[in-house]
Amino acid sequence: MASFNEIINSGKPVLVDFFATWCGPCKTMAPILDELKKKMGEEATILKVDVDKNPAAASAFGIQGVPTLILFKEGQPRWRQSGVVPVGQLEMVVRNYI
Repeated sequence: MASFNEIINSGKPVLVDFFATWCGPCKTMAPILDELKKKMGEEATILKVDVDKNPAAASAFGIQGVPTLILFKEGQPRWRQSGVVPVGQLEMVVRNYI
């Protein structure tokens, strides 16, 4: 399996959802991300990172609250937002970096 760094350094945009299993808004984001994945297909990668299981990743990106979404392109964070984001807005953001 590819490492986190390999995935975010790939040529296509990578949307990372930093979440926690106990977080209510994170549960709200799950079907939104599933819908986005269906719309985007292979054009973008969607990755979920459990902050409780990956505290180093959460710390490296200064995650203060969950859910926090970060869009990476060629390894660089290009967009970031905390909280629940509607699928239409997410799709627009991701398509800006394809």
